[in-house]
Amino acid sequence: MIDSAAATEHSVCGMNCSPCAAPVAPTAAPTADRKRRPLLGPSWFAAVMGTGIVANAAVTLPWAFHGLRTAAMVVWLGAALLLVLLAVGYLRQRALRLHAGDPVTAQFFGAPPMALLTVGSGALLLGRRLIGLEAALAVDWVLWSLGTVLGLGTACAVPYLMVTRHRFAPDAAFGGWLMPVVPPMVSAATGALLVPHAPAGQLRLALLLGCYAMLGLGLVAALLVLAMIYGRLVHHEAPTGPVVPTVWIGLGALGQSVTALGALAAVAPSALPAPYARGTAVFALLGGVVVWGFAMLWLALATGLTVRTIRTGLPFAPTWWSFIFPVGACVTATGTLAERTGSEAFVWTAVVFYGLLVIAWVVVAGHSLRHAARNIWVSAYEED
Repeated sequence: MIDSAAATEHSVCGMNCSPCAAPVAPTAAPTADRKRRPLLGPSWFAAVMGTGIVANAAVTLPWAFHGLRTAAMVVWLGAALLLVLLAVGYLRQRALRLHAGDPVTAQFFGAPPMALLTVGSGALLLGRRLIGLEAALAVDWVLWSLGTVLGLGTACAVPYLMVTRHRFAPDAAFGGWLMPVVPPMVSAATGALLVPHAPAGQLRLALLLGCYAMLGLGLVAALLVLAMIYGRLVHHEAPTGPVVPTVWIGLGALGQSVTALGALAAVAPSALPAPYARGTAVFALLGGVVVWGFAMLWLALATGLTVRTIRTGLPFAPTWWSFIFPVGACVTATGTLAERTGSEAFVWTAVVFYGLLVIAWVVVAGHSLRHAARNIWVSAYEED
């Protein structure tokens, strides 16, 4: 049996290099002696998620800074362009079945739907200044619908594969296991933006209740996975190498749930009777603060593990993007609580988190660009 920790460390590299593809790749033809170009893994869509959340989180900040929205719009355009490039490149590979057969790579099927949802919400929050409200709504409806369908499919299909086809050692649980179940929570948070634009009546009510149902689906499943990850951390050796950044995904799941609670409570009065609408506001505040507190505990744990790993060496991998979206979710969650409570502590915390988010995004994006340029050069050299 292949060591599960080693297999995880190879698979999260984002490319199907020889060690990653060995357990699942078909036997190569005798004539295929030269090296194959590495396959693009679904984990690279986390770059779209991270870039998109940098743009979207700027809108939720309690404070407005001169030129921030314009800069955020430019970043959103970059995320949209990156989404198109990655989607075309990934679909051209026709590697879906190959990646579904890998017990680690399959976990990152949650990244593409969340990338769609993030860019879609950015169209409504930021793109409307560029393309107008009507076009922005059309883009968001399409991307939200597609991302929601794919996200729900991933949330059902990947756990099914884990139960029926994949086999895991006792120390196999890692942060990537959250990726398939988080997309419905992102759909809930981003779907709240569309509730006021849905036709009044049963359609608007169905959209709101559907978002709450997806929030419940994602949050309960995420808490189950977080318990398994914590059990692995306590009972087995601490993760090393490129696996460590995936611990931060737990922070993203918790932050996204707080954001969704606040966003849904804000639009609930347009679809629910007054008593229940007021109840959603209470739930968003009290439940949000409780979950936010747990998120801060997870933040401390993830930070400690990351600092410990940096001291011994943390090689670059696409999992570095696991630092970005979770911190962005913390910004939106903290900003939501700041708006609801008027607490200066939440206001300052949201601003500090956003500053750290931008710094981390610049660092990770720079490493990603160098990594991509190096791989393009190597691929061109091998073809020659």
